[in-house]
Amino acid sequence: MRTSAFLLAGAAVAASAACSSKKGAAAGSAADSTAAPPGQTSMTLTPDQREHLKMVPVALETYRPTIQTTGTVAFDGNISTQVLAPISGPVTKLLVESGSQVHKGEALALISSPDFAAAVSGYRKAQAAAMQTQKVADLNAELFKADGIAKRDMEQSQVDAQAAAADRDAALQQLRALGVDSATIAALREGKNTGPIEASIRAPLSGTVVEKLITPGQLLQAGTTPCFTIADLSKMWVMANVFESDLAFVAAGDKAQITGPALPRPLSGVAVYVAALVDPATRATGLRIEVSNAGLVLKKDMYVQVAIQSARTVKGMLIPVSAVLRDDNNLPFVFVETSRGVFARRAVTLGNRVGERYEVRDGLKEGEQVTAEGGLFLEFAQGQ
Repeated sequence: MRTSAFLLAGAAVAASAACSSKKGAAAGSAADSTAAPPGQTSMTLTPDQREHLKMVPVALETYRPTIQTTGTVAFDGNISTQVLAPISGPVTKLLVESGSQVHKGEALALISSPDFAAAVSGYRKAQAAAMQTQKVADLNAELFKADGIAKRDMEQSQVDAQAAAADRDAALQQLRALGVDSATIAALREGKNTGPIEASIRAPLSGTVVEKLITPGQLLQAGTTPCFTIADLSKMWVMANVFESDLAFVAAGDKAQITGPALPRPLSGVAVYVAALVDPATRATGLRIEVSNAGLVLKKDMYVQVAIQSARTVKGMLIPVSAVLRDDNNLPFVFVETSRGVFARRAVTLGNRVGERYEVRDGLKEGEQVTAEGGLFLEFAQGQ
């Protein structure tokens, strides 16, 4: 019934405007009797027609602006990494696949490498030398007590033992850096026969294997060949862009809401970093938002919408979203009641959306009345 009333009101306005043009300037219409500002077209409604419209006053308010922007999803750089080959050689066996859950230190792949065999051999030699020089140092200490050797010879043997121990420790550290497990290292230190030992690529952190970049038989180059990407998917980053006009309202610690067509529900996040550089091409500044990835619904490189709730309060004019209409060029306008029953179409400049209202930066004055409901019917009537 309300929609029918609006249509009738719009038709009545259109008919009134048509009759008015036929009667000429002498007869005139109520709309013609009200001068409209340049660039505006006004129309007059009867009191009954006006009753079908909902009007709201324009007033200054204090509010927290919401910055609307877009962003892309990325792995959290603090809990994700690309794993490089620690040693050169061909891959002999893959121990995980994409999607596998791994723990820090877990073996991901095995490598057959002459460099690794040389490192094991170097440790065995360093350990044997350390043991021998220590025995000599201990013997010389006993001889010195019995005046069997000079003090200088005893001290030199101690220096040699310390140097050999340092070489052994360095060789041991190299084995650990190459991914030799603790059990194998313990066996080597005890002098046990461990058999053939293959180098391992190990996970530097716990998480999910999101990329497997190598295949069995592939020749790897130490420190160069990327092998895997591991990420903890419980948290993700959203990389957003903020333009200069909104930059003053954004700061680290602001709350953000993440939405997108692939997300079943909005996700909450927190802005953790505002970049120190402005992109010269887009004039936008990067913003990093940390988001808890409940249900693992966020995927790397996903495109999302971001609404940042500023912690800063500002004062401005707000009007309902329903009051804003768009012309053929998608430019916003509203209908303003210039006097009782007389309405003018007014172009406006909008700012950010704040809930169900828009910030108006230009085009309206405090105290003016705008049409919150019924604007579509005024636009229809105006076009007749």
